Amino acid sequence: QVQLVESGGGLVQAGGSLRLSCTASGRTSSSYAMGWFRQAPGKERNLVAAISPTGGTTDYADAVKGRFTISRDNAKTTVYLEMNSLRPEDTAVYYCAAGSVRVGRRTLKADDFDYWGQGTQVTVSS
Repeated sequence: QVQLVESGGGLVQAGGSLRLSCTASGRTSSSYAMGWFRQAPGKERNLVAAISPTGGTTDYADAVKGRFTISRDNAKTTVYLEMNSLRPEDTAVYYCAAGSVRVGRRTLKADDFDYWGQGTQVTVSS
């Protein structure tokens, strides 16, 4: 079992930056691929970024490429999402997820991940 706790969400103006953190606890959490998903009201939960267990492979949704960066510190069992040049359309609840899945071969979906955090709200004002 893996427990995930997100932090770092909030309200920011367009063009601003935020850094989300996700701290994992439980058995062998560093052996899982990690992902950040987001879900806006009335919309599906979609992948934002994913990172392999070692951090050597990352993948991003087209909408955030060049603006967001995913990273992980396995010694701290923490995954980060650095978000720059934020836009109003980035407004959503952001979820951290862990799963035994290969990163980089295809677009990962929510069903590929086994463990989820409670989510953190990100609101970008125009």
